[in-house]
Amino acid sequence: MADETGTKTPVPASAAAAGAGNAQGAQETRPQLGIQTQYVKDLSFENPSALERPPEAERSPQITVNVQVEARRLNQQTFEVVLQITAHASHEETPVFLVELSYAGVFNFIDIPENAMEPALLIECPRLLFPFARRIVADVTRDGGFPPLLLAPIDFLALYRNRQQQAAQAQASEAVGAEARPPEAEPTFVEPAGVVPTVDGGGGD
Repeated sequence: MADETGTKTPVPASAAAAGAGNAQGAQETRPQLGIQTQYVKDLSFENPSALERPPEAERSPQITVNVQVEARRLNQQTFEVVLQITAHASHEETPVFLVELSYAGVFNFIDIPENAMEPALLIECPRLLFPFARRIVADVTRDGGFPPLLLAPIDFLALYRNRQQQAAQAQASEAVGAEARPPEAEPTFVEPAGVVPTVDGGGGD
C-alpha cells in the first residue's frame, strides 16, 4: 500500500520473516526423487561356441531382448529398483551368446504422494538406470568377441501402461470366474505388504 507521497508502507520484519518461512516450507515439502547408489547386482555372459561358430554368426546373429523392472521397499521412503535385461543371440537356431544383467539403484522418495509411487518406481527410476545398464551390455558383448550390442531406447511408460492393461484384464477374468464359482469354492487372496508390481517388456534388434 502507498501513501499520498508515493512511498511504500514498510512491511514489518515479522511479516517478512513469516513470508520467507512459508516460501522455505513450500520448497521443503516439494516432492523429490533422489538416487543414493547404483550397482551391478548380477551379471552373466555365456559364449558357448566361441571356437566353432562361423564368422557370419558374429556379424549378424538374431537377437532377442527382454526387459523386466522390479522394485521393493527398503524403508518408509527408500526403495531398491532392479532393471533386468536379458539378450539372447542365435544363428540358425544355434546359441551364439547370452547376456543376463540385473542393474539396481537405491532411490529416496521425499514427499511423493502414494498414488505417484508406482509410476515413479516403474517408469522414472528404470529410465535413470537404463543408460548405465546399456553401456554394461555393450562392453560385455564386445569383450566376448562380438560387435558391441547397443540396446535401443526403451519406452518404460509404454511398458507400464501395458502392464496395467494386463492386470486389468486379469482382474476382469478373475471377477467373471468368481461369479461362476459357488460361494464356498471362492478362494481368498492376500496381497503381500510392500510388494511393488513388476513390469515386463520385450523387444529385439
